[in-house]
Amino acid sequence: MITSQLEIVKSLLQTVWSDGNIDDSDKFIASHYTIRHDPGDPWEGKTVDLAGYKERCRLSRAPFPDQKFEIVDITRGDEFVVVTWNWSGTHRGDLPGIPATGKVIRMSGATVYYFSGDRITGHWQIADRLSVYRQIRDVRA
Repeated sequence: MITSQLEIVKSLLQTVWSDGNIDDSDKFIASHYTIRHDPGDPWEGKTVDLAGYKERCRLSRAPFPDQKFEIVDITRGDEFVVVTWNWSGTHRGDLPGIPATGKVIRMSGATVYYFSGDRITGHWQIADRLSVYRQIRDVRA
């Protein structure tokens, strides 16, 4: 089980979030998934069912359909896995109030994935969304 939770998170980030095989979420996600902390995410604080999780993935991937996650570090606790990551994607779809720019955007973050057995039940995440906005708007810090 210990190694499998690490492999589940690695596979989720690759298969669902990087490759876009959203229907494969069934292999990783529990019947209910709670976004405990994720500032800037419209689903923050909500619990969704598996269909809701898939819709969240579709909507999140739409502006950056070629997005990729690169795992920087990954470790585990008793019922959670912590991963730090780098993300990149080309801004090919509109964001609310921001038309597609065609720019390659990068950010970093850290996510704690919570488990029940071999299924992920939610996450707690921090991501550098301000840098995404700055890159899209070409604002210099």
